[in-house]
Amino acid sequence: MSHAPVVKAYLPGPHGQLHVRHAGTPEQGVRPLLCLHLSPGSGRMYTELLAEVGQDRFAVAPDTPGFGASDAPDRPATIPDLARSMVAVLDHFGLDEVDVLGYHTGSKIAVELALTQPDRVRSLVLVSAPVYTAEELARQRAALATPRTPRPDGSHLVEQFAELVRWSPPGTPLSLVQREFAEQQRGGEHAHWGYLAAFDYQHAEMLPRVAQPVLLLCPEDDLEVPTLRARPLVHRGRFLHLPGWGHQMMVTRTREVADMVREHSAQAVSDAPGDDAQPPA
Repeated sequence: MSHAPVVKAYLPGPHGQLHVRHAGTPEQGVRPLLCLHLSPGSGRMYTELLAEVGQDRFAVAPDTPGFGASDAPDRPATIPDLARSMVAVLDHFGLDEVDVLGYHTGSKIAVELALTQPDRVRSLVLVSAPVYTAEELARQRAALATPRTPRPDGSHLVEQFAELVRWSPPGTPLSLVQREFAEQQRGGEHAHWGYLAAFDYQHAEMLPRVAQPVLLLCPEDDLEVPTLRARPLVHRGRFLHLPGWGHQMMVTRTREVADMVREHSAQAVSDAPGDDAQPPA
């Protein structure tokens, strides 16, 4: 079966225009899939997955406000703000029910959507759901939730590129690292706003409230250790540790990820919750 073509488009959102990539048609196949990227970054990370999944369902990957080609808000957005922007995407395409795939910051937006749009979000696939210690969170804030000051010699860019290489599995083509690096630069001086949003929204508090089926994937990347702590927080679903997997998995392991999404989506249909299925208080 040939891959579905990936289409780019702009649509209105709460903070201006939202840029999206999508494949398939909303009327096609099973429930549509909403794909939410990490920060800083863009929906470009899902291009190959959209082409694969779009063979049998509608799949859409927006650029969150301020990233990729989407307009930026006039102030740092919170995770609830970003979730409302994603609701605008669902409304635009007339999607009454979706499965959601969220990666790093995208996993937090996905959880917020599940909690605030329970009738529209049917299942979640989360790639990393870090549960930080107080010390880890403080280090993350100090390192990432502040602007990167440009240096005349470009050494700040070298450091950022080296960090991406560090957390990519051995053998990952440098061309893929370069692609992600380029997308990260599009956030400009406000690229750290995504981290501000992510660090203010805690999986330890929010993930246990999710009633929908969750597939939590834990690759061997920079969030592996804090994500291992999230295993007992999944109310309904499954935790899958993925040693050897890491950044660029949406490209290097496209078919495997697509099969996981398809399997989890099908299980969510057959394992529909009864009236008494509620998240813990």
